[in-house]
Amino acid sequence: MRSPTEPNGREEGWTMTERKIWANSGDSHLVEPEDLFESSLPPALAERMPRSVKDEDGKWETIHVDGQQFRRRMPKALDLTDAEGLTVRERAPGANDKALRHVDLDAEGIWAELVYPSIGIWMSSIQDADLLAAGARAVNDWAIEYQRFSPRYVCTATIPLLTVETAVTEIEWAASMGFHAGYLSVAPPIGVDDWHLDSWEPMWSALEETGMVAAFHVGTEPHDASSFHGSYFRGPGGALLNYLETTYGGQRAVTKMIAAGVFDRHPTLRAIVSEGGATWGPFVADRLDEAYRQHSSQVRPQLSRLPSEYLYENVYASFQHDRTAVAAVTSMGWRNVCWGSDYPHIEGTFGHTQKVLHELFDDVDAATRDRITTGAYQELFPHVPPAPISEA
Repeated sequence: MRSPTEPNGREEGWTMTERKIWANSGDSHLVEPEDLFESSLPPALAERMPRSVKDEDGKWETIHVDGQQFRRRMPKALDLTDAEGLTVRERAPGANDKALRHVDLDAEGIWAELVYPSIGIWMSSIQDADLLAAGARAVNDWAIEYQRFSPRYVCTATIPLLTVETAVTEIEWAASMGFHAGYLSVAPPIGVDDWHLDSWEPMWSALEETGMVAAFHVGTEPHDASSFHGSYFRGPGGALLNYLETTYGGQRAVTKMIAAGVFDRHPTLRAIVSEGGATWGPFVADRLDEAYRQHSSQVRPQLSRLPSEYLYENVYASFQHDRTAVAAVTSMGWRNVCWGSDYPHIEGTFGHTQKVLHELFDDVDAATRDRITTGAYQELFPHVPPAPISEA
């Protein structure tokens, strides 16, 4: 049962009536209006933008993107038995309503969110630079109005990545409009230079100069419709293999940045990998350091510091349920760990957020709990008003 709250939580004098752990979310999503592109782009462009068509039985979905079709099985609610068969808007009424979203967040104990697109993520499969730039601007024009409703919403600006010039243009515009983070797919579009190559240097410079966080969300690799089957693996174990596979893209993205010296050249640039867990950080740091020490004669470019130092200082990660993520902070030394709700997606914590947070943090010291639930996020986005204080 939801606790009565005021729309603006602490700012409106919200009174806590039960023990509640408050947290910021390093991974949440908007659900774009179905007519977003039709209402903001010329018809010839709008019809090429991503749209979802679900089968009548609700079990399969076809994503249409610029003449391509990607067919995939729909996720099924497992933990939320009352959510079976419901659409996102029916299950989470605040998913795309600025005011109702506050009600959902207050009930769940979520204060501020880093908010990514949903259907807009599929724009990474567009191969027309002008179309991609127009689509990104349409999403961003809508998202910034959403963000302006509340300082608790930190919406990501979708950055078009087919050319570095359009990326830089959108970053500079987005920063001028008030965005604090730029959403980057974990891999550039097909046929475009990868993150470790010098061609992206102007984009890293633009992100650093504007103070925008490079925000990677796992599972956002561009797809080629000719080889897409809704998954990486099929057959026995496919569901588990595919879910695990999605985590690697974010790790690869920030590893390429570290290895290429991006953070060496841009020491104040920060990146976050959302929804990909967090325990991978110390492992990647150790592996990179070993390579740097044991194979130094082959390392190019030479770095000013060990690779682990860039990961521990410049890279952040969000997780949802991972029990081991807390140990990354308490036992492995990686302080840049954020919790995330994945609201309102079905695999997220909506409906049982407090259960998840208590299971994760009831036996953890208050300083560590606060660092993961609010502190690391606040470090990335200091403009956000502080969250209510969790009860001891």
